This record gives sequence, C-alpha cells and structure tokens, in this order.
Amino acid sequence: MPLYKLEDFDPNYRESFGGDDIKNLKLYTEGGEEIGAVMTALVDAEGHFRYLVIATGFGAMGKKILLPIGLSRIDYNTNRVTVDGLTKVQVEGLPEYDEQSTVEYDYEEQVRDVYRPLVATAQNNDLTNPTTYNRDSYSYENDSSLYNLNEQNHQTLKLYEERLIASKNRVKTGEVAVGKRIETETAKVAIPLEKERVVIERVSTTESGTVIPGELDFQEGEIVRIELYEETPEIHKEAFVREEVRIRKIVEQNTVEAEEIIRREELDIDTEGQPNINQTNTIHNDPI
Repeated sequence: MPLYKLEDFDPNYRESFGGDDIKNLKLYTEGGEEIGAVMTALVDAEGHFRYLVIATGFGAMGKKILLPIGLSRIDYNTNRVTVDGLTKVQVEGLPEYDEQSTVEYDYEEQVRDVYRPLVATAQNNDLTNPTTYNRDSYSYENDSSLYNLNEQNHQTLKLYEERLIASKNRVKTGEVAVGKRIETETAKVAIPLEKERVVIERVSTTESGTVIPGELDFQEGEIVRIELYEETPEIHKEAFVREEVRIRKIVEQNTVEAEEIIRREELDIDTEGQPNINQTNTIHNDPI
C-alpha cells in the first residue's frame, strides 16, 4: 500500500487538527532524553497515520527515521512526542528514511524488525519464535501495537453532533390563467338629421280686387311639385385596439429563518479515587 506525506495528502491538514501542527514537535524517550524532531507524517491512501518521520540529531550520525504511530504519545501542550523503550542505539540501528524514495514492504519490514522487540518486551511476549509475514498477505493489523490498531490502551470514543442542513424545494403554489372575454353594453350616439317639409302660406296681394280684362281661361290640373328630402341615420361598428396587456413572471427573493433543536455529545468523565488524567489533543489512526 503506498504511503504519502501528510502535506501532500491533505494540504489543509492543520484545519483538520484545529490548527495544531505535528511538524517540529520534539521527540523524547520515556526517560526524557531528546532524540530528534518530527518532520512530517506518512499516511496511507485512506488517510490513516502510519509513521512519523523523525529527524534525529546525533551529530554526524543524524538521519531521518520512521516511527510507527502506535508507539508515539503526542502532546501539543508540551510540544513533544514521547516514545517508550526507544534508545539511541536502537535509533542508530534503524534504516535511514529517504524522502525521495517510495516506502516499500521490504523497507517497512526492516523498520518493524527494530520496533517489534520493543512491543514484545512491553507485552511480555515470547521472542524466541518471531512471526514470519508474507508481503502478499501482510496487513497493518498484523502489527496492531505498532499502528495503534485494536489496542486496549488506545481506545477511541467518537463524539457526534447534529447540524442543520438547509436545502430548497421548488413546489407549485398555484397557476394563473389569463384569457379574454366579451362584455356588451349599449352605446348611444347623437346624430343631427335634417328633414324637409312643405310650408304653404296664403298671403294677401296688392292685386286683390283688380279686374283682369278679357275673359280668363280657367284650367284645371295645374300642379306645382316640390321634392322633399330627409336624412336618415346610418350606423356601423369599427374595431380598434384599446390597450395592450403584457404578461410575464418575476422572481422575488426573501430569507426565511428556521430553527430546530440540535444535539451534541460531550464527554462525561466519572472517576474513582485519585487517578492522574491528562487530556490532550492526540493524533490517532482515524481518517483525516
């Protein structure tokens, strides 16, 4: 399984640890002797911590080595990493880590062969018949103590909290149908009309009583004709555009506040007697 430098796997790893930086932490033995400093960490493809890269400082013998994460006790409050049972002699016997090279199974086995006796001694295990591993079937769980897996002294309690997640759904709230209908009304218009009529007036004449000489030839049937006209109304209808109606949609935005009760788990520590408890921010092998 390939291993990656912490900063290459997660450039924002400090945010994952709440601002704490594993780099430059000092490495000490259980007896308080300084061995070196942490340069970075190596993680697998799933983000599990596997090794701390340590720059030792033994003068000309200084070199970079790998420390399995399960053997380290990290305390950010004191800016140090403590490892149990490791001596300068054992550090000198560790293969040097080359950051330009890929960490392969054979190299890891050389590293593990140095640390396995430390674990066996701490657990009072028999060292006469060491276990033989196969590169094709090997798993980090085979060395659970080295990698902080299934270890009773390194149990993990996950604390959960709830968060409100806001999302939006687009739902149909109604429908508007816009159509036309015909309304009728009675309209009136005033039209001035002209109508002709005959007016017959009888008036006196200056010739009244005048004797017409000779014998007058009276004739019947003399008629005067006068044509009479009158105007009649003529009405028709014309259609014209009264107004235009434009129909469109607009989107209005507003903010709706919602509240809900959320839960968060906190540690509840019950003790008996006077145990010594030191609470620190500790790196473990959980995914980043």
